[in-house]
Amino acid sequence: MVGHKKKSGSLALRYVITTFVMLIMIFPFLYLVLHSFAAWDQVDRQIIPTKFSLRSWTWLFGNSSTAAEAPWIGAFIHTIIVATIATFLMLFFAMMVAYALAKINFKGKKAVNNLLLFQMFFPAIILLIPQFLMVSKVGLLDSYSGMIIPTMISLWAIFMYTNFFKAIPDTLIEAARLDGANDWTILLKVVLPMSRSITTVIFLFLYTDRWTNLLWDMIVSKSDSTVTLNVLISQMFGPYATYPGPMYAASVVLTLPLILLFLLFSKQFQKGMQFALK
Repeated sequence: MVGHKKKSGSLALRYVITTFVMLIMIFPFLYLVLHSFAAWDQVDRQIIPTKFSLRSWTWLFGNSSTAAEAPWIGAFIHTIIVATIATFLMLFFAMMVAYALAKINFKGKKAVNNLLLFQMFFPAIILLIPQFLMVSKVGLLDSYSGMIIPTMISLWAIFMYTNFFKAIPDTLIEAARLDGANDWTILLKVVLPMSRSITTVIFLFLYTDRWTNLLWDMIVSKSDSTVTLNVLISQMFGPYATYPGPMYAASVVLTLPLILLFLLFSKQFQKGMQFALK
């Protein structure tokens, strides 16, 4: 009986600690949401507002004279386009390179693998100026191509896929080859279906990173025709610093799609993380 009480008490303590930690983790987002709907006289003046209003949202997206003169809806669309295309390109190239490194024998394979590992530890910011000069030289400034092409290779994704593909039995690959399948068919019809969980993990991390990318987008984007949400928010914080409510609303718009993605793919994400942490 005493042991049962101890076990129940220990379980209750775990639930309390877990709940407390979860509240700490989600509180910043809850704060954003609450203050995006708070009355302006309570924004940042009370931790939990008691009066609520849609004024911040109408100021941000409305067409009235009090609305912000900024293309928020356009920026949201630009962010979706750039993040989606760039992420799928990163996945596509990462899968091809990783399959070659994991399942195809070729001369210089070890050197290529070591070079990729070395570049993973190379500070990416050092390449920022050469990348900008190249993009500028070929006339890709202020374009989707200029924002996507320099970011369409992810060494981290290649590394993750390579480790996962190595764990796939070679007998499956050989059996597919005996059936007449080429490497491209094997990758798409044998390897990729077995890699859904790790692909979900890689996709979510890559999409989040590209969605929130600020520095490169700020350098390349020069007009409202390509500006992304994160760049627009950073530009608006200066002139509209006295309007924190709308800035919170804009931050919610930036953050909410990522949360929905994680919730949508949570099961596959958990399975993929189990492999990634092995």
